[in-house]
Amino acid sequence: MSVISEENVRGENLFKEIGADGEDWQPTELESMCMNCHLNGVTRLLLTKIPFFKEVIVSSFSCDNCNWSNTEIQSAGRIQDQGVCYTLKVKTKEDLNREVVKADSATTRIPELDFEIPPFTQKGALSTIEGLLDRAAAGLEQEQPARRLNDPEVAEKIDGFIQKLRKLKEVEDEFTLVIEDPSGNSFVENPTAPQRDEALTVSHFKRTVQHDIQLGLRADGDDEEPDEEPAGSDIDTMRGEVLAFNTNCPECNAPASTNMKLVQIPHFKEVIIMATNCDSCGHRTNEVKSGGATEEMGTRITLRVTDVSDMTRDVLKSETCGIGIPELEFELGMAAVGGKFTTLEGLLTDIKNLVVSKNPFICGDSGVSDRVEKLRAFGEKIDRIMAGELEVHVVLDDPTGNSYVQNVYAPDPDPELTTEKYTRTFEQNEDLGLNDMKTEGYQEEQPSGSGAAKH
Repeated sequence: MSVISEENVRGENLFKEIGADGEDWQPTELESMCMNCHLNGVTRLLLTKIPFFKEVIVSSFSCDNCNWSNTEIQSAGRIQDQGVCYTLKVKTKEDLNREVVKADSATTRIPELDFEIPPFTQKGALSTIEGLLDRAAAGLEQEQPARRLNDPEVAEKIDGFIQKLRKLKEVEDEFTLVIEDPSGNSFVENPTAPQRDEALTVSHFKRTVQHDIQLGLRADGDDEEPDEEPAGSDIDTMRGEVLAFNTNCPECNAPASTNMKLVQIPHFKEVIIMATNCDSCGHRTNEVKSGGATEEMGTRITLRVTDVSDMTRDVLKSETCGIGIPELEFELGMAAVGGKFTTLEGLLTDIKNLVVSKNPFICGDSGVSDRVEKLRAFGEKIDRIMAGELEVHVVLDDPTGNSYVQNVYAPDPDPELTTEKYTRTFEQNEDLGLNDMKTEGYQEEQPSGSGAAKH
């Protein structure tokens, strides 16, 4: 791409908001060679903003000579703080119509066929589950004529595997599709939004050094792990001051500053608050990390919202906390909104933005009318809750026990607030990485003569 001015880098002219308002800007058209018939066709490039995925480059190629066409999508925004993994149980043919944003850094797997598409072997795509299967089959078929001449036995096995891929589209048996993207820029649609999708599991993970190298975040051969968290006297220093460090705005990618401070929440515990304020676009964000250890038991906090004054209650939602509103049949898994220290009104606003305002599959003409109306109705109900017109229960379910809702009657009990302690399941411990942790019994495993100090 040609040299881009600083103004364009900030997204003010280069990337346009997606919409259906009839704006007078058009895609860029380039004459390019068709990879099917080797005559000339047309490639159209559209640089746009999809709010949920930031800036993207959508390219579409069409050839009038052989009618071959192809579409690709490439993320032009920032790499997310964590990787993301989507695991979908495909049970019906309707599941094949789910829309998917698959970045080129994503790995696609179908465990039942022991099939995997490694990262950076395909261009990013905006497609459906059925489209991903067709694309995988087409990729395997591409070199089959040459294989049939040079190695008929291998070609026959690949033909058999292609038939298995195509048979998946009949959904005679349930199968699993896994999309794992260390950049965090892939997405699988939830057609039941705002309700929880029972067939779809979303988890986030910390990138490895190898992931950072693949994404260009560090140089080849730089396999050093980042510095450990400050401890001892450094923690004492952090309690008394606000630490600032340079970063980039998550919205426009311009240079910004992030402030970090340890804060003691009354009647609860210590947390780390990180806040970013961008002078270029005005975007503000805050993120909360637990300052303590994982509690022995999980916590389920239920608040009965009866009045608009409840909107001012302080809420600490950790990254591992799920949110539920039973009256709306709404459930949001952990890490979907991220760790936040806000008010109940701020949390409900984030939920509305995530599910409705920033949902990429209801933008413009791409939204299905029934789904759009359903999500808009959900947004209106959230507005009524914030206005004190609708009584509901808001449930924060945190298996680590690190979330909190303000008791406005403290130190007396709050009649509208209940807190339950529960024992985590094996699956919850597995998701939190606790099953493989060993914190006791090291003395017995120390080799003799090691000189290990006794505690």
